[in-house]
Amino acid sequence: MLTKAEHLDFPQINNGYNAVFKRNKLTLGLVVPIESYGQQPVPSMQDHVYRVQLAEDLGFSAVWLRDVPFNVPAFGDARQTFDPFVYLGLLAGSTKRIALGVSSIILPLRHPAHVAKAANSSDVLSGGRLLLGIASGDRPEEYPATNQDFDTRGQRFRESYDYIRSMEETYPSFENSFGTLNGSMDMLPKPHSGRVPLLVTGGSQQHPDWLAENGDGWMTYTRNIESQEAIISQWRHRIRAVGGNNKPVMQPLYIDLSENEDESPQPLHLGFRSGINPLRRYLQSLEAIGMNHVALNLRFNQEPMETTLNRLAAGLLPHFSG
Repeated sequence: MLTKAEHLDFPQINNGYNAVFKRNKLTLGLVVPIESYGQQPVPSMQDHVYRVQLAEDLGFSAVWLRDVPFNVPAFGDARQTFDPFVYLGLLAGSTKRIALGVSSIILPLRHPAHVAKAANSSDVLSGGRLLLGIASGDRPEEYPATNQDFDTRGQRFRESYDYIRSMEETYPSFENSFGTLNGSMDMLPKPHSGRVPLLVTGGSQQHPDWLAENGDGWMTYTRNIESQEAIISQWRHRIRAVGGNNKPVMQPLYIDLSENEDESPQPLHLGFRSGINPLRRYLQSLEAIGMNHVALNLRFNQEPMETTLNRLAAGLLPHFSG
């Protein structure tokens, strides 16, 4: 039985957030690059803007970038290779409606003044379409390169979050280890609607109560349906326990779409290969347990990308348009 809090709609934050996250609904996005590059760590980035525009035209609700400052061989994926904020600026000028997400900015590796300035700018330039995922980082190799300590990244994450939120105020007065502002100067621009949605990835080295109280949503990882249902239930229980309102949850999913519409799922890294019909049923099961958004990752897809995008749109979006 749904609690009172779970009956509430999600808060209205900006245009991207409001379009992507709907109570008791699942929407679908795509992970950038929208490209098949299999076991290769570096994508070609050919036709990358065209495919984002195609995703928008087909009706996908969001595209998602990653913050990967270095190509770490042990990690095995350089993602879109471009700096996410530079790329957001390009995509803001190349699209009109689709939400532009980052999953996620590694806060301990960046000064929060620069994150706030870039995020607010991206949000304004896109007409309020930014969804900013934030994380503490999971690749230890990157920390010495920026002279940061991996073991204290949780504290830096939390202080960075506080700093970024303070920059939404007018002439803020604020102090922590990142710097001091005494109310004598301001940061411009402010977010399009006054606030950039901050979606926390995983635990980010924080107590679950902190996540429930401070995140505008939660990015969790791919799990089986039973485990995911329990995780989502715990997330919403934590929100109620700290006195919060309903907030969304999302996850990624790697897929390889078969030509055979009924091909049974075969596991692959953090996802599966299957026909469109089993995929649709799986996504419906995620919607039933309270998942609000799934970012489809086509890195391992074997069919031509444009063909796959059109088949996904025709077979899924009528059921998951929010």
